[in-house]
Amino acid sequence: MLSGVSLPKRIARLADLAYNLWWTWNPDATEIYEAIDRQLWDECGHNPVKFLRRVKRKALNGALQSPQFLELYDRVLNHFDAYLRDSATWYATTHPDQAGHLIAYFSTEFGLHESFPTYAGGLGILSGDHAKEASDLGLPFVGVGFLYNQGYFSQRITEDGWQEAGYIRYSFDDVPVIPLMDADDQPIMVTVDLPGRVLHARLWKIQVGRIPLVLLDSDVPQNAPNDRDLTARVYGGDLDTRISQEIVLGIGGVRALRALGLQPAVWHMNEGHSAFSALERIRERVAQGVSFEAALAEVRPTTVFTTHTPVPAGNEEFPDYLMDRYFHNYWGQLGLDRERFMDLARHQQSWGPTFGMSILAIRVSDRRNGVSELHGQVSRRMWQFLFPDTSDERVPISAITNGVHTGTWLARRMRLLYDRYLGAGWLENLDDPETWQALLAAPDEEIRQARLHLKRKLVAYVRDRARAQWVALGRHPVQIVAGGTLLDPYKLTIGFARRFATYKRGSLVMRDIDRLLRLVTNPQYPVQIIFAGKAHPMDEPGKKIIQEVYRQLKRAEFAGRIAFLEDYDINLARYLVQGVDVWMNNPRRPLEASGTSGMKAALNGVVNFSVLDGWWQEGYNGENGWAIGDETELEDQAAQDAKDAASLYDVLENQIVPLYYQDSGATMSAGWIRKIKECVSTLAPQFSTRRMVKQYVEEMYLAGKGPGHK
Repeated sequence: MLSGVSLPKRIARLADLAYNLWWTWNPDATEIYEAIDRQLWDECGHNPVKFLRRVKRKALNGALQSPQFLELYDRVLNHFDAYLRDSATWYATTHPDQAGHLIAYFSTEFGLHESFPTYAGGLGILSGDHAKEASDLGLPFVGVGFLYNQGYFSQRITEDGWQEAGYIRYSFDDVPVIPLMDADDQPIMVTVDLPGRVLHARLWKIQVGRIPLVLLDSDVPQNAPNDRDLTARVYGGDLDTRISQEIVLGIGGVRALRALGLQPAVWHMNEGHSAFSALERIRERVAQGVSFEAALAEVRPTTVFTTHTPVPAGNEEFPDYLMDRYFHNYWGQLGLDRERFMDLARHQQSWGPTFGMSILAIRVSDRRNGVSELHGQVSRRMWQFLFPDTSDERVPISAITNGVHTGTWLARRMRLLYDRYLGAGWLENLDDPETWQALLAAPDEEIRQARLHLKRKLVAYVRDRARAQWVALGRHPVQIVAGGTLLDPYKLTIGFARRFATYKRGSLVMRDIDRLLRLVTNPQYPVQIIFAGKAHPMDEPGKKIIQEVYRQLKRAEFAGRIAFLEDYDINLARYLVQGVDVWMNNPRRPLEASGTSGMKAALNGVVNFSVLDGWWQEGYNGENGWAIGDETELEDQAAQDAKDAASLYDVLENQIVPLYYQDSGATMSAGWIRKIKECVSTLAPQFSTRRMVKQYVEEMYLAGKGPGHK
């Protein structure tokens, strides 16, 4: 770690802090690096490892001369040490006899911070928040994933609105990863069999508070060039790449934990990508002389599966010919012939039979869950065919609604406000609804000023970003305007930021352009809309939706009142969920399994305006936000879109805009502040990972019986 870097002895532990991602959810920790050299901190993408490799000795010496800096440094390090030493965590005090009950959490992506490219979207952000909360609660927990050296793509929007993808290769010297070495100081490696060759994967660790993530990396000299790139990108490549990645994650992930001497008591597959892990655990027992049936019976009770989407593209399936190529030497090690192996996950599609990873995950697990109550219902209907003698409502798939990690997503200004009014120790009780009731008595003006501060911060960031693109990339002036340079922090601001998959209907608000134009150009009640988001590089329909949105917002009539911010990442997401007034979400019900961006927004006093799908079906109470449409699901998609668009415009025109400007046209009326208070007090405790992870512990990780347990 930090080889070749010499830090002054007085502040040498900046390196310890940099290599533990605890700093990502403790704003005082990042303030240390900002205080040394704010410009360099921004240039390094808020990456402390990269920062410490580049900071000038003069800047470090200058910090040493500041009593305020040294006081901050000592306070943060004391807090950091106390956190790591704390033996009275929630898990330790609630389940003192389960300290050795290790939970292994497999995910193909972990969204931890913008400087660390191990995520693509919502699934990864959820995994990262899950890991952080596992640390906060003191769970015996280890994550398993990939160390991508290119991560997900960077997005650029052309003048015509077309998404272009680019990739940047990251140096592991500049990210907070720790190589895992054996007793001879050699890299720890595992191998998996691929067609005609053996693939080697090196193991790395990233420390997230109290818990480690073990990451696999195929970029090692023992592999052929193509195999070295296997773990380069998130969700990259063709079917051969995808099945190879999932073999490495599942089979290689089990072998990685064995190589480290870890013996998990629970194996949690976050989505079906890691379902091969259960086959590897069965193979281990068969190699010891146990029959396949007996081995499966041992594996099932210790296996948890979380499904995240009803959309077919999110449930990986491989054609039989591919399974033959990759597993013809493996099924015999399970004590199975080809037919019995294929039957583990056979799914008959119109084009032929496939091997479904979600089907495999369901069949090898004993506890299964969707990620919202509605998604649980949808999943039970969707997978009922696997339980032919069971009615939909009795299919053994439960629901644990997602949450967000409060420390990661809460704006510093809102945290200070909550410190004043929620009482001492509120962060220890943030999943208790009673904790948040005190916010109802907070002065309206303090809330208004906190929200205006965050709006000004967002607009300043967007303007600076647009100027930087102007200087660095020589963009056309229309593109700079489309990038948000004319946004106004004192106008009602609506945010729409997410993956541009077709079912999320990113262009729904543009269904009636004349009506939208009247809405955003009203001189008395001005409105502005900010879009952001990526479509998968192979998703042509999704890219066309981005293009449709971009072409419309470039029209001179909109005069910069609608913006599209390219290259959506965690950093931009943080500004948006903290800085807009309204968070709009309009998926086609019931395809949004949960969604978490609206939860992050609500935590910061941003009011939700959403279709009653996913988490909002549970969160909306009629007073804490607004609904688009109702619970009706029409078979005719065009009719559904027209109905929802009409509702969207009606609510904006007749409820949202008038309420915001209710007090003689001033921003954020008293009625709006009441809406903010109701939003935060009802949603922040319910949709926290504090509640979510506790629920996983009680219902999935430690429960011998319970919902979803067959």
